[in-house]
Parts: sequence; structure tokens; C-alpha cells
Amino acid sequence: MRTSRSIWLIGQAIYIVGATSLYLLFVMLSTAFVCMENSFIGNLWSPTAVMLGFSDAGKAIAVPAAQKAMEMVTPYECAATILLLMLLYSLLMAFTMLLFHLWKGQLAGMVSVFGFSLFGFLLSPDTIKTMLKLSEQEGYVANIIVGWVSPLNHATFHMHNFGYDNLPRMGDTLVIFALLIALCFGISLKLVRNYSFIFTGTEGNT
Repeated sequence: MRTSRSIWLIGQAIYIVGATSLYLLFVMLSTAFVCMENSFIGNLWSPTAVMLGFSDAGKAIAVPAAQKAMEMVTPYECAATILLLMLLYSLLMAFTMLLFHLWKGQLAGMVSVFGFSLFGFLLSPDTIKTMLKLSEQEGYVANIIVGWVSPLNHATFHMHNFGYDNLPRMGDTLVIFALLIALCFGISLKLVRNYSFIFTGTEGNT
């Protein structure tokens, strides 16, 4: 079917959003199904979660956001927020891959995803603190900087401001992700004008 390049790219964007959303929904439902036998279904933090979150015994295994989350949000609100953060992070990664695919080809798209993930891994506060041998005060400053700069940390629930520090708030993260995704799509709209399409079954035709 004949169509314009911009319409084709919009179709790709709709496909990316739909496929990514369905995949994350499947992951969430699968996790819920596997864990439901040992889960606490009420929309309040269970006694076990409170014990692990507010005691020294739980520091080694509890999510770092436990105390913040228990003080600020309900379990279902927390789960919905984490799912939204994961969706936005995945969409940004997918649109980055699309951008580089249109710019330099399929291999560049794959490499960009690897670089995107590696960038987030290397910008981990703990990694930077260990590599640079930072003091506690310097580590605190590095933690805030990384929280604003790294997309992976924006997608991490506890790397947000719950009234304790200068980390980005949830609203800041949503705006930043939306702007970056829109930027990638806008650049892709320009790149698609010069993109050479190759359709299966037509390579040998004149």
C-alpha cells in the first residue's frame, strides 16, 4: 500500500508503543501469577514488608525505596508508578534504536541500544562512588547528579524526590522522558526523508 514516509513512521511509532505496552503488561501479569500464592492482596503494606523496610535486618534484601514508598504511597500506586517508569524507559530506548536505525542502519540501531543500557549501568551511583573513591558527602552529590542525568535512574523508583533530597520528582521524570521521546521521534521524521527502503521480494526486480 502506497503511503508517505511520515505516515509510515507514525505507524512504526504506534507499533512501538503498542508492542512495548503489551510486553510490559505481560511481564507484570506473569510476575503477579507466579507470586500470587505468597502475595498480600490488600492495598496496604504487609507486616513483613514493614519489618523489612524499617529494620536493619531488611537493609540487605529490601528495596532501597521501601521506607520512602511506605510513607508516601500505597502498594498499588507504587506498582502502577513503577510500571509507568519502566514503560517510558523502554519507549525511550526503542525510539533511540529507531533513530539510529534510520540514521546509520540496522547495526547502528542495535549498537545504540547496547550503548543506551551501558550508559545507565555505568552511571550507577554505587559504581561511580566505588570507581572514584568518593567520600560520603561527594557520593551524595554524585547521587543527585546521576539521578538527573541517567535515564535508567529516572526509571528507578527510589531515585526520586520524596521530600528528602534534591532528586527529580515523578513529574520531572515524566516531562523529561516525554521530551526525549518526542525529540527522538522529531529527528526520526527528518531522517526518514532520506531513508532507503528495501522490501522483501523486490531486491532482484527492476
